[in-house]
Formats: sequence, structure tokens, C-alpha cells
Amino acid sequence: MGRIGISCLFPASWHFSISPVGCPRILNTNLRQIIVISVLAAAASLLYFSVVIIRNKYGRLSRDKKFQRYLARVTDIEATDTNNPNVNYGVVVDCGSSGSRIFVYCWPRHNGNPHDLLDIRQMRDKNRKPVVMKIKPGISEFATSPEKVSDYISPLLNFAAEHVPRAKHKETPLYILCTAGMRILPESQQKAILEDLLTDIPVHFDFLFSDSHAEVISGKQEGVYAWIGINFVLGRFEHIEDDEEAVVEVNIPGSESREAILRKRTAGILDMGGVSTQIAYEVPKTVSFASSQQEEVAKNLLAEFNLGCDVHQTEHVYRVYVATFLGFGGNAARQRYEDRIFANTVQKNRLLGKQTGLAPDTPYLDPCLPLDIKDEIQQNGQTMYLRGTGDFDLCRETIQPFMNKTNETQTSLNGVYQPPIHFQNSEFYGFSEFYYCTEDVLRMGGDYNAATFTKAAKDYCATKWSILRERFDRGLYASHADLHRLKYQCFKSAWMFEVFHRGFSFPVNYKNLKTALQVYDKEVQWTLGAILYRTRFLPLRDIQQETFRASHAHWRGFSFVYNHYLFSGCFLVVLLSILLYLLRLRRIHRRTLRGASTTTLWLEEGLPSQKMAA
Repeated sequence: MGRIGISCLFPASWHFSISPVGCPRILNTNLRQIIVISVLAAAASLLYFSVVIIRNKYGRLSRDKKFQRYLARVTDIEATDTNNPNVNYGVVVDCGSSGSRIFVYCWPRHNGNPHDLLDIRQMRDKNRKPVVMKIKPGISEFATSPEKVSDYISPLLNFAAEHVPRAKHKETPLYILCTAGMRILPESQQKAILEDLLTDIPVHFDFLFSDSHAEVISGKQEGVYAWIGINFVLGRFEHIEDDEEAVVEVNIPGSESREAILRKRTAGILDMGGVSTQIAYEVPKTVSFASSQQEEVAKNLLAEFNLGCDVHQTEHVYRVYVATFLGFGGNAARQRYEDRIFANTVQKNRLLGKQTGLAPDTPYLDPCLPLDIKDEIQQNGQTMYLRGTGDFDLCRETIQPFMNKTNETQTSLNGVYQPPIHFQNSEFYGFSEFYYCTEDVLRMGGDYNAATFTKAAKDYCATKWSILRERFDRGLYASHADLHRLKYQCFKSAWMFEVFHRGFSFPVNYKNLKTALQVYDKEVQWTLGAILYRTRFLPLRDIQQETFRASHAHWRGFSFVYNHYLFSGCFLVVLLSILLYLLRLRRIHRRTLRGASTTTLWLEEGLPSQKMAA
């Protein structure tokens, strides 16, 4: 007869042996096998459950970040769920020189991690269109009648109030930020306009609107906000998740004595408008200056700020260089160029007794206009006639003096200080004229290549105007390209090239410039950067309100993952204990039956029992 012996590290009374003979029916061999199989199945189920939990919790962290960003872009074009109480809102009014625009932004409740920024995105209505509205004229038109400013801006605020849920109005910050048009007004007129806004708006609207929420911002602030907005959309403020991501060593401002840290490389921006050109980029390393005068100038061009919600955390502290150059926009540059042509030609005609440009048959030969095109300059009641020769190289040479470069080191346009750029480890985005110059006519927007661009620009300039017009009529250029673009494309191509390579000193083999109109199919406004910066302390409110719940969520997230093995072990011990207890009961029952059987046998044979003998 077989016997199975089991010995565990339990008390002595728990040591037992099992014999298939004499087992109660309820614990026969088949049932014992079922119990063992059940225990093994339960263990396997627990193990599988644990693996699933770990995979679900941490598998998401290892997914492709590009795919996640793609999904974010997809959800970003969905209509905003205004019924969700966890969605917060913010409103920014951009008061520009030609008009004012209002932008409504939204973001979900902060995740409670003080190292993460708010996930701000543009609000979209039920038709999935961005909640934006524009009115004209610019707010500076009310310089002499500031009492009318509130009535002027009310349509914008009514528009925002209709889209932001009524229950959210009192906690929705409103920012009214004025730019170029207001900057040129005397301070007294600026103050009168802002006072009217601060007095009347709280009477008619419930938005969160304090004295610091209405102001005239500098060109430097506007540039910083634009830089923040672009890099936020590009995901450059996120944590490093992939070893293949471009990183940069950073000396945190104010902590130069500490060791440099590694974080994602941010992108610089170049923006050439009609009147001005702006450059903004991060300066990761501590900079040195050639002179005390240069250091003084640099203080006005370098901005140091913390995007994080905790001033004691330096993870999101950035040092950004921002410079704006008036007169270096595409249209303003052409005007300066024509003024120089007119003045120089008139002087030469006077000195040499010539008639250049004074009649259509003796035009001034302009290398910056397409071949054989005719143009005119009107000044002081006089007309000067031009004819294009389409010489791109000569055009570049002619406009080089307009860069106003100096021999001083670390300078750019107009001799303005510019910190060194690590060209081998940098990336820039070119907007407005940088994009129009490369895409509208030349059809090569995106990754910029100097050699390819130069060849295309040369070919365009050297093409006869009649052929260019024919191509235009056939619709071979961008849909929004007009005859003005065709006429001045040659000049603006040369101007963009010179500003980029000679003015800002980018090498001709620089490969990391992308010309763009949008980022991830969205036009990124500086207002996004403004609200991101101005609401940076809001996460503290959510963190403080949810400290208790967050701490418990933290415990739940980590305790189960790290202690699920202990839980599984305890569960198995309980099952095993029940099994052992049942087997022990069977053993006791068996002894009882054996004892009763022996006593009966002794009585039948007339022998005294052991107890009686004792």
C-alpha cells in the first residue's frame, strides 16, 4: 500500500502522511487531484493578473513618443467637451496694430506632478473650429478717446463668454496684452486705455481679471512668448524619454556653480514680417562678454524665466536670447533699398549729367527684379523708372551694406550683440517671410538647403517676366501667391539669404533650419506661450487641493505593483493551510475510526482494552 509523506516548516502537529486507503469519500484520489489542480490554476491566474497589471501600468511609458504626439494632435482637433467639469479655460486678447484677436484656450486638470506643465491647447467649438475672433481697427486708434475702448473690446469678450461654460467664468483668467500699436503711444495714453479696461470689464464680465492682466508688453516679451509657444507644441519641455532624442547640456541660470544637466534641445525661431525681423533661441551655456558695454546691452536681450509651478525647481528654468530688428522685414527692407537707389541715382545724375531712370527708355537697371520687368519708384512727386536684370548674386552684393554689420565679435544685424550658437547641435524654425520666400514661388518650403535655394533663386531671377506671368496664369505657384509676390520674390530671396547667413552668421552648410507656416498643422500664436507662462503657478492649486488623493493614488500605484507578489504568496499560503487542515481532519477521523475498530475487536475476543489493562 502506497503512502505519501508531507513535511513542512509548520508545528509538529502539522506533520502528517496520506494514505489512499481509508480516506473518506470526500477526499478520494480524484478529488485531491482536483484540489491540487485548482491551487495551481489559482497561482497561475494570480501570476497572469500581476503581469497584466505591470504591463498596463508601465507599458504605456515605453510606447513610441512620436505616435503619442500624433494621437495628441488628432485629439487636439476634436470639439472641446464643455460638459467636463475637469476642463479649465483661459482667454487671451492680442491687441495688435491693425486689429485685436481673442483666443480661448483650455486644459484638463493638472496631473499633480510638479515637474509637468499644463497641457494647454486651443479650444474648439462644436464644429471643431478654433475659438478665435478678430475685430478692426487696432486698439491704438482710441488713443484720443480711451473711454470707448471697453465698448470696442466687448464683442470679443461676449464671444468668449458664449463659449466658456458659465460655471467656469469666475475661475477663467482673462489677459489683455497689447503689442506694437500701443508701444508707440505716449505712456499717458497707454495708461488711460488700460485704466478704462480695468474699470469697466469687471462690471460686465465675471472673468478672473486683475490689474496685472492688462498691459502693454515689450517686443522682448512677445518674442519669449512666441518661443515658448513653438517649443511647447513641439514637445521640447517634456522629459527625455528616448535615447535618440536630441539633448543639450544646460547651465541653469543662477546655478552656474552646479553641474550642467541634460534636457531636450529646444528650437530657435526666426520670424521675418513685413516691417521687422526677430530671432529667439535658448542660450544653454553661461555666456561671456567682450566688454562691459556689451554685457549691459546683453541684459536687455537675454530673458531668464521659470516655466515650472515651483520656483524652487530648476527643471524648467530657461535663458533665452530675443532680438527684434525694425526695418529688417521684407517690405521695409525693399523700401529702404528703393530709397537708397533713388537718392544715389539722383546724386549721380546731378554730378555726371546723366538721365538714368528719369524716362522709360533710360531705366535704372535693378539686379533685384526679375529679368525685363518694369517698375517705378515714386518719391517727392518724382518718378524713377526701373527695369529688372535678374542678377541674384549682384543683388546679394548690393544689399549686403544694409546688414550694418560691425567688426565687433558676437554681433549680428546693426551690430547688435548675439550670443554664440552651437550650430552642430541646434535647430531653428523660420516663419512668415522665411516660409513665403521658400514655398510660395520656389515650392521648397520645409528643410532648408542653402545650395538648392540659391540655385532656385538664381533661376527665378534670371527668368523673363513674361514667362513668370504665364506660369502664374497657369496656377503653377501657391494659391495665395499674387503678382506682388512674383515681382519682389527675387529681392526677398536675396534679402532672406543675406539676413540668415550674413546677418545672423549661420554657415551656408547649416542643415537644421525648417521653414514653416504651421507646426503640426496648426498656426502657433505667441498668445499660447503667454497663457502657458502666466498660468504656470495654477498647477500648485490643483496639487494642494488633491495632495491627499494624490498621495493615496501614489500608494495604490506603487504598493500593489511592488507587493503583489506578497499578496499572491499570502493567498497561496491560505489555500495550502485550508488543504492541510482538511487533511489533518481526515487523519484525526481515521485514527478515531481505527481506535473504535480495535476496541470492538478486543471486546469480541474477550480481551481487555489497553485502557482497561492500564
